[in-house]
Formats: sequence, structure tokens, C-alpha cells
Amino acid sequence: MENLDTVPDLNLKSTSRKPEFRIPVAVIGAGHMGRHHARIYHELPEAELVGVVDSDLGRAEAIARQYGTQAFASVEPLLGRIKAATVAVPTVAHLAVALPLIERGIGLLIEKPLAPDSQTCRQLIEAARRSGALLQVGHSERFNPVVRAMSRMEVHPRFVETHRISPFTFRSADIGVVMDMMIHDIDIVLHLVGSKAVRVEAVGVSVLAQHEDICNARVTFESGCVANLTASRLALKTERKIRVFSEEAYLSLDYQKKVGIAIKKEANLDLLKMAHERNAQDLSQLAGMDFGSMVKVEPLQVDDVEPLRAEQQSFLRALATGEPPEVSAEDGAAAVELAERITAAVKEHDWQLPAR
Repeated sequence: MENLDTVPDLNLKSTSRKPEFRIPVAVIGAGHMGRHHARIYHELPEAELVGVVDSDLGRAEAIARQYGTQAFASVEPLLGRIKAATVAVPTVAHLAVALPLIERGIGLLIEKPLAPDSQTCRQLIEAARRSGALLQVGHSERFNPVVRAMSRMEVHPRFVETHRISPFTFRSADIGVVMDMMIHDIDIVLHLVGSKAVRVEAVGVSVLAQHEDICNARVTFESGCVANLTASRLALKTERKIRVFSEEAYLSLDYQKKVGIAIKKEANLDLLKMAHERNAQDLSQLAGMDFGSMVKVEPLQVDDVEPLRAEQQSFLRALATGEPPEVSAEDGAAAVELAERITAAVKEHDWQLPAR
């Protein structure tokens, strides 16, 4: 990969002026996510959107016209012109599209999941090691302001509960709900817990698609932390929430609304002291009091930043500085590996259904 460390005066944190150097990028895949990647690259002063690529040239042309760039039916005409690209094609095509670019040293931001299986993830990672190409996976939820706020608190989770449900979008039908939706929460939980999964139990049901559309998984980690993850793409509403229980605090966050609260142990020492000093009979005398009004609840300080924009800026910054990406290919592979264990547990579940 060409070294970008010598790029002069590349300030990726500022959008108030045009940098002296703009990283030439392409977007490969003109679907739902590809359109958003093209939009943000077009808006970022540190990037130059050189082209949009899709086998459906008409679809690529529609996006290219909107963002003042060129459309291509294949990436070959862009080789030698780009230093980076977003790969936003269907997951099953990630290897075929990404591998030739990695081998040429082109930095890639590959939309989640990194690959359809862990073996393919390892192929991509090994290719990046050989060529020196930067490889980042598009777990954009890691850049959600509420996740950032939660990470700054540095809690040590004991129990995590996630819910990610939405109506069926008819996108990503080539993969199940675990790889399509739950993968976001798998990545966040792995990032928060920082421990190896030792036991996985799961149940799931396929209703509309070939793969599971609804799934609930219970994962136990070496640290003793337990995570309960639920995902559905057959709901009548959209909900994306996480709750974290730790020794230091209880956190409740809403990804969609970008709000969250924290109940910190240190802020409620008076209430805890009172509870410890009273016996059960004394505490029962407090029946009827509003417990919520007794607890000190703090709103999380959340920035109003579009996660995908923050993700792309992080990607471009890593390209420019040579620093490791915030969400590495290894992170992406770890999420896929745990997702595989969950889907395997779904298939192994023994349904004792009554005979009809």
C-alpha cells in the first residue's frame, strides 16, 4: 500500500477548510448503503469521490450524477486512480470484490459483516497482512454517539441485554437476521466485555426468508458476564436498545433516538447506605414511596454525530496516519465467528413439536 504518512497538512478533524490533499476513493455497490457512503464521501473535504461502481450501470449512474462523479460497471478503470474504497456489495460477494483490491494495496472499508463466514474473513485478513493494505469493517454502530458515550464510562459489564428489531426491509435476504442485524450488537458486546465467549445458546425461526428471521441468543463469557441478544426483522416497529449492568453503574441506551441514562453507584451511595442499615422489615415501611424519585439518574452526554460519517472519517484518518483502524478486520472476524456459533446453536436447538 502506498504510504500516506507524508501527505502534507491533512487535518481530518476539521471540515471548515479544504485539505491540501484529498484521498481518492470509490464506492463499490450502489445499493442502500452504497448510496449513503457516496453521499458522505462527496461531502467530506478530506475525500475525493472518484467513482461509483455497480454491475447495474444504470443504478451507479443515478448515484454518480447526484454526487458529481463517474459511474462504472466494474472497478478495473479505477485501478491506479484510487487509494481507498468502500465495499457495499452483498456479503456473499465480499471476497470476490475485495481480494483483488487488497492485493493491490488499496485500503478498504467493507460493510458488515466482513464476510459470510470466518474462513473467508481470515482469507481477507491474511491478504491484507501480505499487501499492507488497510482493512476496516463497517460496524457503524460502534460510532453511534450513545456507544461512544458508554465506552467513555469504562464500565465492566456483568450482564448485557440488547434488542434490535425492525420490519422486514427485503434487503440482505442472502443472510439471516444474526448476520444482518444482530451482528451489530455482537460487535458492541465483544468490544464492551473484552472476554472470550465460552458458552452459546440460541433459538431462532425462519418465517419469510431461507435463513432465520428471528433469533434470541444467550452468551456466557470467560469473565462471567452474560449477554442476552434479541434480533428480529419481522417486527411492526423499529427498536434498537442496549442495557448494561455492572458493579459501577446501570446503563440504558437507545441507539435510534441517540439518548441514554446512567445510574451510577457512586451517585447513589446514600440510598445504598440506607438500604444496608435497615432490615427487611424496616424497608417494607417504605412501601408506597416512589423508588424512581429516590434514585439519581444522569443523562449521558451524547454528541449529535452521524455514525456513518464518523466511521468514514475514522477510516480516512487511519489511511492518512498509518494508525490501526478503530474497528479492525480482526474485530469483524471475531463478530462473524460468534455469529456462526449462534447460528449453529439455532440449528442444533431441539424443537419438540407436537405431531399434527
